[in-house]
Amino acid sequence: MSVFLPYEKMWDMPLGGTSTEKQIPHWFGNIVWVVVAFVFKICFRYRVDGRENLRAFNKKSGVLLVANHTSFLDVACMYIACRPSQWVRLLGRETLFDNARGLVGQILSRVGAFPIKRDAADRVAIKRATRNLKNNELVGILPEGTRRGKGTKKPEIHSGAAFIAKMGRAPILPMTVRNAEYVKQKGKFFRFPKITMEFGSPLLVSDFDFLPKEDRLEGCTWYAMRECFALSQRVPRDEVDMVALFPDGRDFTDVFANHAIPAHTPEEIIAAKESK
Repeated sequence: MSVFLPYEKMWDMPLGGTSTEKQIPHWFGNIVWVVVAFVFKICFRYRVDGRENLRAFNKKSGVLLVANHTSFLDVACMYIACRPSQWVRLLGRETLFDNARGLVGQILSRVGAFPIKRDAADRVAIKRATRNLKNNELVGILPEGTRRGKGTKKPEIHSGAAFIAKMGRAPILPMTVRNAEYVKQKGKFFRFPKITMEFGSPLLVSDFDFLPKEDRLEGCTWYAMRECFALSQRVPRDEVDMVALFPDGRDFTDVFANHAIPAHTPEEIIAAKESK
């Protein structure tokens, strides 16, 4: 049983999926899941809704999970919501992996995470994520790039999410983590609200081919993020005020009001993939 492995080796190893290659050892990730899930269940009484939309893809197709970002707990919640049946490969900020003299990097890598450079087209990270998706693994990403309402950096929608899904030939599955932002608010003590993780319906990048080529990836990611906020706010998608959420970003509201995106079920997407 290996206690320490080089980061880069684990970043390029499969975790779950259908590859026959040697995987990242599961024992540490399983321990982390048991401990973290137990603590979250006791403290936050968490619940997962719509998980059948995720489970349907297990070992049949890769899936790119996207979520809005409001709390430092979002990543942990995404990990918990996917386990124990499925692993999720999370893309984390590059600087996280060197914290605590590399101990954080060892932990993150053991549970399947790998780094991505902020504000840059990180080809290595994109290549890893694409390979994971083609291996029928889950890849999780937070397209806003930063927590909403934290710091001076404004949230914006990064179209790299749709690019990864396109290259990996995988559907996009929107999800949200509700109420985690209330755990620790500035100037207030820790609180223990009930947290809900919810998965929506899958999207296909090809459904956005009606857009001009230069707008497809941005429009697809924008639409996926609107689905995340619709889940978060518990409102229909057309009631989400994306201009208020992303005042400096491009608005596709009118575009999609005039061109409905088809709804898909996981079973439909899997059947179409298998027929090819």
